[in-house]
Amino acid sequence: MDANALRRAFTQFFVDRGHMAVPSAGLIPHHPRAPLFTNAGMNQFIPYFLGEESPPYPRATSIQKCVRVRGKHDDIDLIGRTTRHLTFFEMLGNFSFGDYFKEMAIPLAWELLTEVLGLEADRLWVSVYRDDDEAAGIWRNSVGIAPERIVRMDEDNFWEMGDTGPCGPCSEIYFDRGPEWGEEGGPGVGGEERYVEVWNLVFMQFDRQRDGSLQPLPKPNIDTGAGLERILTLVEGVQTIWDTSVLRPVISVAEALTSRRYGTDEATDVSLRILADHARSVTFLVGDGVVPSNEDRGYVLRRLIRRAVRQAFALGVDKQVTPALVEACVGVMREAYPELVASQALITDIVAREEARFRATLRAGLAMLDAEISSGSSTIPGEVAFRLHDTHGFPIELTREIAAERGAVVDEDGFAKEMTRQRDQSRAGGKAPAGSDERLGEYRKLLAERGATLFVGYETTTATTTVTGVIPSGDDEAEIFLEATPFYAEGGGQVGDVGFIETDSGRAAVTDTTRALPDLYRHVARIVEGEIRPGQVATATIDAERRSAIRRNHTGTHLLHSALRRVLGEHVKQQGSLVAPDRLRFDFTHYHPLGETEIAQVEDIVNAQILSDGDVSVRVMAKVDADAAGAFAFFEDKYGDQVRVVAAGPASLELCGGTHVRRLGEIGPFKIVSEGSIGSNLRRVEAVTGTATLERMRQADREITACATLLRARPDEVIEALERRLGELRALQGRLEDMERSALDGRARELAGLAAGTTLVARVDGLNPDQLRELAAKVRNVAGLEVVVLGGSPDGSKAALAAVVAKGSARSAPELIGPPARTVGGGGGGRNPEHATAGGRDPSRLDEALDAVRSVLGA
Repeated sequence: MDANALRRAFTQFFVDRGHMAVPSAGLIPHHPRAPLFTNAGMNQFIPYFLGEESPPYPRATSIQKCVRVRGKHDDIDLIGRTTRHLTFFEMLGNFSFGDYFKEMAIPLAWELLTEVLGLEADRLWVSVYRDDDEAAGIWRNSVGIAPERIVRMDEDNFWEMGDTGPCGPCSEIYFDRGPEWGEEGGPGVGGEERYVEVWNLVFMQFDRQRDGSLQPLPKPNIDTGAGLERILTLVEGVQTIWDTSVLRPVISVAEALTSRRYGTDEATDVSLRILADHARSVTFLVGDGVVPSNEDRGYVLRRLIRRAVRQAFALGVDKQVTPALVEACVGVMREAYPELVASQALITDIVAREEARFRATLRAGLAMLDAEISSGSSTIPGEVAFRLHDTHGFPIELTREIAAERGAVVDEDGFAKEMTRQRDQSRAGGKAPAGSDERLGEYRKLLAERGATLFVGYETTTATTTVTGVIPSGDDEAEIFLEATPFYAEGGGQVGDVGFIETDSGRAAVTDTTRALPDLYRHVARIVEGEIRPGQVATATIDAERRSAIRRNHTGTHLLHSALRRVLGEHVKQQGSLVAPDRLRFDFTHYHPLGETEIAQVEDIVNAQILSDGDVSVRVMAKVDADAAGAFAFFEDKYGDQVRVVAAGPASLELCGGTHVRRLGEIGPFKIVSEGSIGSNLRRVEAVTGTATLERMRQADREITACATLLRARPDEVIEALERRLGELRALQGRLEDMERSALDGRARELAGLAAGTTLVARVDGLNPDQLRELAAKVRNVAGLEVVVLGGSPDGSKAALAAVVAKGSARSAPELIGPPARTVGGGGGGRNPEHATAGGRDPSRLDEALDAVRSVLGA
């Protein structure tokens, strides 16, 4: 049984037993309580477990792609050194949302392992939580496992999502690999490599309160997770996960790239395993829309790529390795994840560029690190670690690993201080996740009692509805919840609606609309008259003119996305967007600035679509059908089984929950107003549509008319008149420079007469450092002096210094100018021994500084 057969067998087993087969979610989770990356099969079901959404099915099964690199389950330091740890893996799972519990989950797992997959029953052990007699009894009495192979454990067998919320005991299933793998005694006592965990059954039966107490859940849930790679080791009959059909082919490619043979020595084997493991994580992360950067997910991706490249470098490989490794990963996983095949060119391009960027600085960075260690220090200073990070692209984790390999440690506190000094503090000002912890309980209660908010804003801009809740949030401010609402809640890049909510006792101005929970709309409002109470009938009215502008910009964003892919290539993928009433913003993957011609081409394509006045249609269909139709999806958005598909003319088809125009002609003129970089491999375009474009054109006309008036020309003659004036200005500038040179020549002759022997030290105000240096050189050449040092203040607020020495002199200009520069509160000098300049903040000490130079020269 290979990996594909295992996936099919697992899924079919649970489908035959009433479970809905749910596709793997992406590696970018969407719930605010989810980790940085999807790291377990239950991540996509968190809203169901928390009671925030009603599950569309009582039972589910999935094969979830996972990455564990950061946080509680960070396995990266173990990669390649054990037989069972990976950063990327697949988790097989079955789930019950208040349907069945332990009495069914335990026998199902046993049946699948022993009867379907054929594992030897007498080699399976299980663990249960210390006081979970119920689970132990089911294993003993219903399954028939020998009591001596049931082990009770403490905290390791109690699962918690966080400090509060759903939790419960768990039961883990282990396979005994035999005495050649370690000591006997069972899980928790015997060898870790001998007793390998293959499946974890989590019994969510409690809700932990803030005081730490456990309240029974009304409907307990089941969440199980089995590592595909670990089970594959057993069903394929191989020694380790590295020998399975999903990893060994990638290791073989790593062998070919490095000219090293797997199994020759442990150090080489570790490097080859790291190359194979990281290649899988990198391939899937980039395939799901992550790009290398210095922040959050992009930072983790960059760390993985650079860690792999460092392993290849250590094995003596100077050529690129990542393109071939990506190709190997896609080849192995193409049947289970066909989307990798479609994205292979983009994945390869992004990863290869990142490898090339790091290789350009890797050798110099390693030399710096080795030099620091060879100096005898056992601690890498924080500033050195920071310089490696900032200049050579070494993630701190990589520096830490290399230092540890060489018997050194990193000054982490010093590094943190350097990072804090550089870090942009504005990051702290970002939006917090919708809904604070203090109010989550209120939101969930409101959702449970009054149900989900019905959005009617696609059809209307006003609605008669019922107030379901009011939560005060400050003086005259409140969060208002409605049974139905025309207000669009911020999402998918589109800003929330504003407007008014009125009842017979009060009126509230809605300043923003967001989601307190996925299905619960929150109207952030200011009470302007009277009061608004739960249970009242209300009239909710949005700002229709503002919504119309938003609709134009949202549909315009879809056309922009399509046009960018036509002009730049299919590697363009959305990375973010903002749809506001005054503008639209679109972030996407691309590697170079857009040229003037490319921008014009994009604008022409979009405006041609608008002029065609094509229809904008919306259909709701199954997600699998939308994928088959080629609809684009944004990787950071969450989609259910049924999705809303927006077709904007013949060229654009996207999954989108936003509001749009009915025909393309309603968008009006489209204009790109800016384009620039927002990070490695990321570009941002901002544009305007409709009346905003017209206003921009009017403003441009006003500015051209004003320029024409200043130039005393007609508007259509502005460029010609400006070129004429610039020519006149250049001529005047040339004459001025000639006069300044003539003046400097005269000043040089005057100063030459003040020389004492072969040296001159003098004060000359009103010149900047470069002018001082030019004057000093003229004095040296006129009088044939060995040393000339000049100092002065250009404008009375700063000090400037310059020194020149004759060629072949024993004197050094930088050495002469360094001490006086420090006297005036500055620095400078350079490396050229014949001339140097410097500046300072304290011109009041210029004379003191020059006197010190005279003392040195004996002048």
